[in-house]
Amino acid sequence: MKSHHLAQLNLADMKYSADSPELADFVDNLERINELAEQSAGFVWRLQTDEGDATEIDFFGANMLVNMSVWTDVGSLHKFVFRSAHTHIMARRKEWFNRLSETYSVLWWIPAGRVPDLEEARDRLECLQSNGPTPRAFTFKQTFDPPA
Repeated sequence: MKSHHLAQLNLADMKYSADSPELADFVDNLERINELAEQSAGFVWRLQTDEGDATEIDFFGANMLVNMSVWTDVGSLHKFVFRSAHTHIMARRKEWFNRLSETYSVLWWIPAGRVPDLEEARDRLECLQSNGPTPRAFTFKQTFDPPA
């Protein structure tokens, strides 16, 4: 069994409210894409409300959509993000989300079996924004091995 899993946080600044007609295509695909993630090799956990998504979580602000999940390794998450039906939906992100000027996505290692919280995710994102990629907080472009 692996001693560490990969946590990820991804933020998106919604141009419209989640119940608006402009975001309907995005919202209508959430359940399908979330199910795809959950069925993907390497998936461990994802942040969600009782309704099964995270659109109502406003920890980072009312318009900020939060996606946080845990995977067994970088390769599994990379395959889901860049080589699945997820890619086709995210190709339309400019229709639904504002471009963020700061880093909006971060990866980090956690002990296997532990679930990260939003405070930890915010700290890791701030670490990446301040210091660039390090073993504490990194990106797909520059990954680090899990702790020994």
